[in-house]
Amino acid sequence: MLNLGAERPPPQLATGTAEKALSFLSKGWREVRDSADADLQLMRQRANSFKNLADRELEHFLNSAAIPPSGAALPSPSIAEFELVKRIQPKLSAIRRAYSSPEFGRRVLEKWSPKATIRIDLSAIKNAIVSEVDEVGAALDLSWDEDQTKENSRWEEGRGGIIEQGKGWEPIRILKTRLKEFERKSQSTEIFGTFKSSEFIEKVKLSLDVPPLDIPELLAHLVKQSWPLFDHLGVRRDIYVKMVETLCSRHRDQVMYHHSLYAKEESLYENEKISDELDLRIASVLHNTGHHYEGGFWTSFVKNESADKKHHVAIVTTASLPWMTGTAVNPLFRAAYLAKSAKQAVTLVVPWLCKSDQELVYPNNLSFSSPEAQEAYIRNWLEERVGFKADFKISFYPGKFSKERRSIIPAGDTSQFIPSKEADIAILEEPEHLNWYHHGKRWTDKFNHVVGIVHTNYLEYIKREKNGAIQAFLVKHINNMVTRAYCHKVLRLSAATQDLPKSVICNVHGVNPKFLRIGEKVAAERVHGQQAFSKGAYFLGKMVWAKGYRELIDLLAKHKSDLEGFKLDVYGNGEDSQEVQSVAKKLDLNLNFLRGRDHADDSLHEYKVFVNPSISDVLCTATAEALAMGKFVICADHPSNEFFRAFPNCLTYKTSEDFVSRVKEAMASDPQPLTPEQRHNLSWEAATQRFMEYSELDKILSNEEPMNGDKAIYSRKIKKSMSMPSLSDVVDGGLAFAHYCFTGNEILRLTTGAIPGSRDYSKQHSVDLRLLPPQVQNPVYGW
Repeated sequence: MLNLGAERPPPQLATGTAEKALSFLSKGWREVRDSADADLQLMRQRANSFKNLADRELEHFLNSAAIPPSGAALPSPSIAEFELVKRIQPKLSAIRRAYSSPEFGRRVLEKWSPKATIRIDLSAIKNAIVSEVDEVGAALDLSWDEDQTKENSRWEEGRGGIIEQGKGWEPIRILKTRLKEFERKSQSTEIFGTFKSSEFIEKVKLSLDVPPLDIPELLAHLVKQSWPLFDHLGVRRDIYVKMVETLCSRHRDQVMYHHSLYAKEESLYENEKISDELDLRIASVLHNTGHHYEGGFWTSFVKNESADKKHHVAIVTTASLPWMTGTAVNPLFRAAYLAKSAKQAVTLVVPWLCKSDQELVYPNNLSFSSPEAQEAYIRNWLEERVGFKADFKISFYPGKFSKERRSIIPAGDTSQFIPSKEADIAILEEPEHLNWYHHGKRWTDKFNHVVGIVHTNYLEYIKREKNGAIQAFLVKHINNMVTRAYCHKVLRLSAATQDLPKSVICNVHGVNPKFLRIGEKVAAERVHGQQAFSKGAYFLGKMVWAKGYRELIDLLAKHKSDLEGFKLDVYGNGEDSQEVQSVAKKLDLNLNFLRGRDHADDSLHEYKVFVNPSISDVLCTATAEALAMGKFVICADHPSNEFFRAFPNCLTYKTSEDFVSRVKEAMASDPQPLTPEQRHNLSWEAATQRFMEYSELDKILSNEEPMNGDKAIYSRKIKKSMSMPSLSDVVDGGLAFAHYCFTGNEILRLTTGAIPGSRDYSKQHSVDLRLLPPQVQNPVYGW
């Protein structure tokens, strides 16, 4: 990508100089054309006048030379003249017919007419005019040079009239004189000279503020733009950077020839690298022509840098409100708190579902007719909870809902919905999910730094399905491939997730500030001796078996007698709700099923104990929210709950017997109030600080090198080296190329469970999001 933020000549100077040059060329051409048209018109008029005069004079001459009456005596000269007329009369008639023919004038004027070309060969026009005048003179046995007219005129009686009419051809001599003078001037100024074309071209170049690109520069730029292909083939970037250097160095002398045009950039030529010089040249040419460039032949070689030097962060996620799922809520808060610092521009990129899919996904029959309506809903929901106006942009990409996977799958190339000028830092929420069927630009090619955040333990979900072991094996390796190929750094919320390449474990999620305020209110009520909790235990979660309902029913069914009198309210909606309730009723469990609702709803504040036996979650948001509200939380001793063990109100169990004892302990006692430090650790401010540190974004935003950054992508400058490509680079490039080929085949996509036709967005998406139609965006040539 071109570094359009580099210093370039002032736009006023470039535009003014180019306009003057083009105006001069256009004016010169118009003057020549208008002058030639006027002269040719005058020549036509004079030619017609001369033809008429010649006809009259010839008719008069023939009549005067007629045979006299009989008996008249004629002088000898008259008799001789009469004999001459009789002898030449047939020839004169033939000549008269020739020059009277319209074809004669047309052929002559065609050779005199100016050609419709920009470059005018003046000498050729001059020669054409001279030759045609000579032809006319030869045909009529006349010469229009004044001296020749005086010497060769045979008609003594009409001598004065002929000479007077001959002066009517003065425009020819004037035109010839003008052409000679213009040719001489053009050769002296080197603008239109026939034999000065190369000098003229150079002058035109110099008259422009920035010389046009030359072939070596274009080849060097092509090599730079083709680096993803080299990367896929395992060629280290340092090698083809050297290729660019070689091409540029051959042309360096000619670039320095125009050094006067780049006086303001002298320090750049002396101190920057050759690749930076090429970027500056191309950026200057594009700016000088007014062209705005959005991407390369393959992708950006030099990572994007905004003109205002402000970093851009794009947060791409797989779900959006009003679907109350972790990948819809947590990225939204992350965008708000990253934008709050005002150090970087933030864009949240969420999926847009067509009306038919909205009806399947969004609760309470909510739907939106336009992205603007959904954006307004998202912003209102967020501002009610964070208490401040979040200054970030929301963008939509096409998505389709998969009933089988119960998740939203991107349709088309998601990366294309982030403008190239904003492609700086990408945060991929659920990178494996986003890239399972991603067929488009490699994220690490388009962005300077790509961070993946793993939310979901997909292997745990898949193992519960039919042939789950085989599917889990395949998905495990696909996840390894896509995260390695498309991310620079991967953050795992807990050790419950799959161990992925380039990954570290850190909880970078916080709690909605509303839950912390509820917890503060509960603590204040307890200080004043008021009863904060009037209800017992509850469970809240999407009603699907994988969300802990299987574990909950098994525990309660096994220890039904031990937990006699223990009642649990269950809040949730989902695809398995009828089956879950049927099994609970069949086992006669003391469960009260209620419709799902927001965890911050007033009806849930009075519960004292939150029971969450799920072991499929990576880091349960509901658990963190319950702790923030000051409640007891009973959960399994599992890696997904590692972060919560530091809180005294978190009661973990290893066996079913431990579960029974933890339930009795929680129901018989009151939870401890949270300390200020504990509340801060649950907040989004603390989560954002952890995210900046573990993703190494704090060093990148401060233009520092990451501690373990061994690739040039972490730097704004390309480091030149001729070292051999590392095995890691070769593997990453090969995996990305293999994945790109795999996801481009519709048959292979369908065999792995992709939604039919999801490689490109649909016609309805193009209407809703005001995009180019699919057949225009991805045309099939030859049809």
